[in-house]
Amino acid sequence: MTGENGAGKTNLLEAIHLGTQGFSPRTRSDGRMIRTGEAGALVGLRLERGAVRHEVKLKLAPPAGKSAELDGTRLPSAESLRREFPTLVFTPDRLAVVKGGPAVRRAYVDRVLARLFPALAGVPQEYAAALAQRNAALRRAQLGVGAVEAVAPWTDRLAELGARLVDARRRTTSALEPGFRVRLEGFGLPGGTLVYDSEPPTREALEARLETDLARGTTGVGPHLDDLVIAAGRELRGFGSQGEQRLAVLSLLLAEASLLSPPPILLLDDVLSELDARRRGLLAEAVRELGQTVITATHASALPGPAGQVVEVSNGTAV
Repeated sequence: MTGENGAGKTNLLEAIHLGTQGFSPRTRSDGRMIRTGEAGALVGLRLERGAVRHEVKLKLAPPAGKSAELDGTRLPSAESLRREFPTLVFTPDRLAVVKGGPAVRRAYVDRVLARLFPALAGVPQEYAAALAQRNAALRRAQLGVGAVEAVAPWTDRLAELGARLVDARRRTTSALEPGFRVRLEGFGLPGGTLVYDSEPPTREALEARLETDLARGTTGVGPHLDDLVIAAGRELRGFGSQGEQRLAVLSLLLAEASLLSPPPILLLDDVLSELDARRRGLLAEAVRELGQTVITATHASALPGPAGQVVEVSNGTAV
């Protein structure tokens, strides 16, 4: 997909993501996706999965919210689409996975976890709910409006769910790391590693710091405080250039894509700006092994290889 800066290329990628995942990769505000002065918006897609064609319609109509239909049948939620049509996206703000804080990386691992191990997709949310309940019990006891003993059931629950979450994140990281290392080395950064070094929060560990938790009104140990270290001989958050961080995020995306079946749609926005000719060639080779890929560039000559189709975007219209 080619066009001048500001022509609307990213908007079209956003529409594809919205129509296959039920949400925007750039904002959680539905209103920001509606053209100024309009009451709503509609995304319509025709997709082919295997030999079967499908039609998706997604409507944005505040304040009613958004709704989605698949082949004429209304879905329980727009986010249900993500179980039907896997889509992975690279945008410049995805660099936050490397350069942002631990919470960004925890959220990233949990999103990958849900795609790789659907049966475990609910574990992060269950843990977060138990954590909120324990913290609420701590605050009530701190204020003298609740008994300290009320914390104990949530301590047990948190220890159980924390162990499950740590194990699921370890499985996710272990699945990603081989492909991440290979892709990153191919891009010229050897020694790629993903380290999720965490111990599950045992009941004993939680009880040992109960007085501290009561004083602070919050739980001070558990996977809600963990981090994923992304490195290539050195930790890339603090010691990697922006180009190296970009390569790391791209390598993570390609590693994840190689693990998914059916292959996902890849949406790569502004991924070429810091890739030299050799690395663009490596990217072209990598995406040929995967599913359908949509790449944006200002000119067709900047694309990483022969394109199956070149769509030119001008003033928000594809020609």
